[in-house]
Amino acid sequence: MRRDVVALIVGWTLIALCLPLAFALLVTIITDGFGLAIRSFLPSLLIAGITGGLLVRGWVRSDTNERLRDREAFAAVAMCWPAVVAIGALPFWLSDVFIGPFTADAQFLDIIRGGVNSWFESMSGFTTTGATVIDDSMSPACKFTVVDDCINSQPKGLLLWRSLTQWLGGMGIIMLGMLLLARVLGGGMSLARAELTGPSLSRLRPRIKETAMLLWGIYLGLTVLEIVMLIFIGDMNIFDSINHGLTTLPTGGFSTHDDSIAHFNSLSVELIIVLFMFLAGVNFSLLYFFTRRQWSKVFDDEEFQWYVIILFIAVVACGVALAASGGQSYASSVRDSLFQIVSIGSSTGYASADYVPWPVFTHILLFFLMVVGACAGSTGGGLKILRINLSLKVAGRELERIATPKQIKSIRMNGVPIESNNIALIIGMLIVWVGLFVVSTLILSICMPGSDFVTIVSVVASSLGNTGPALGEYGPTSTWASMSSLALLWTSILMWFGRLELLTALILIHPRTWKSEGKTEEKLTRRAMKAFKELFGKEE
Repeated sequence: MRRDVVALIVGWTLIALCLPLAFALLVTIITDGFGLAIRSFLPSLLIAGITGGLLVRGWVRSDTNERLRDREAFAAVAMCWPAVVAIGALPFWLSDVFIGPFTADAQFLDIIRGGVNSWFESMSGFTTTGATVIDDSMSPACKFTVVDDCINSQPKGLLLWRSLTQWLGGMGIIMLGMLLLARVLGGGMSLARAELTGPSLSRLRPRIKETAMLLWGIYLGLTVLEIVMLIFIGDMNIFDSINHGLTTLPTGGFSTHDDSIAHFNSLSVELIIVLFMFLAGVNFSLLYFFTRRQWSKVFDDEEFQWYVIILFIAVVACGVALAASGGQSYASSVRDSLFQIVSIGSSTGYASADYVPWPVFTHILLFFLMVVGACAGSTGGGLKILRINLSLKVAGRELERIATPKQIKSIRMNGVPIESNNIALIIGMLIVWVGLFVVSTLILSICMPGSDFVTIVSVVASSLGNTGPALGEYGPTSTWASMSSLALLWTSILMWFGRLELLTALILIHPRTWKSEGKTEEKLTRRAMKAFKELFGKEE
């Protein structure tokens, strides 16, 4: 492991994080006062800047930016996220969003639990999961207001920071770093492979900095467009519009109100958000091709076709089930099913209605969508339709081999043959996902002994799929605040695994990742000397 390379990437990522922290500090000064702003954001700003500076100054060599390999790229990306999450959690802990060291009359154990809550909220934000633990029982700020809306009673600057964590995490922190620091970091394609999925980024632009600028331009443009539409068409106030714009495109789902989108009770707001949730679940390469009017590349894409088909069938089936249950009109059934299906299918996690009382059939649909997720190369979570599609093709090919053993058939996606090593990687990830799902279900059954099977299984699926709301006890109208600290810590790890597509995070566990480069070179030297002696021995 070339530790100087890891230090370079982590260090510059922390330095880049200072920019949004400084912006949140300034907004908090304006909206909530100087004292709260300094207490909440200055420690994070100093820690990020000093730690990043020490890593860059103390560990980096003059040729470090030329030594980046895939191993370091994957390890650095996996390590960046916990570091960023920890720094991003401090504003929640120091501002009385949760019980912290400055909370009056706070007990030691309550302060520790406040730290766990802050870590969970930050991880849920940066991984764009959207589950929250802001609750009357956990947030001192909720006790200072008579308004029955705990989330909306939080300081405005902290709510904006909460939304910014999702917006930054949606496209990827490292992608932002490549845009700002392309010359310093180098090795952009390796970093992009470690943090993003989907087709090769070189198909969009030959240089990684140009690709990063292009993707962030689309991301920013859609965010601004949604904010404008929510203000002028949805008649939403500016603060709510900005926050929901920042959390829709990353498929995050953090809202400024306890009852999410249901708070607004507006058809126009729901339709606008449905549109942008759908777009956020599409491969961003296709959005680029759409802007270039390359229609065939968009509409002939297999994954996009399946994405539309799955959502359409799920909306129709869910709407029919709701109408058949007799509790809602046909119009209301279609409206609620459209919003909830697109929200869960894109892994955004907003809610315009409480789906827990809905028929069991709808719960099965929602659970299926939590697992499958959206398109590869999007900001959505889940296993991704691309992987599911290719896995089904592999299964179909093996069944055909039984009937016709001599037939040779390649696996194709959009008419292009898929290499066997890529197929093996997809199958391996699915196996790891299933294994982690089973193990996590057993762990949470121990950490949450009072919960039923549906609740535990859906919490695991929601965490791994970065969806947010689950089923059972932790549906769209409930927070996760009643979970134990151990359960919150484990689900936050699952969010991390899910955001990094499992394998990037699991590479940290592999012993070879941490093998010292010096030891490796020493072994190679010994082998070379041995071969040298054997060669001369034979000549003699």
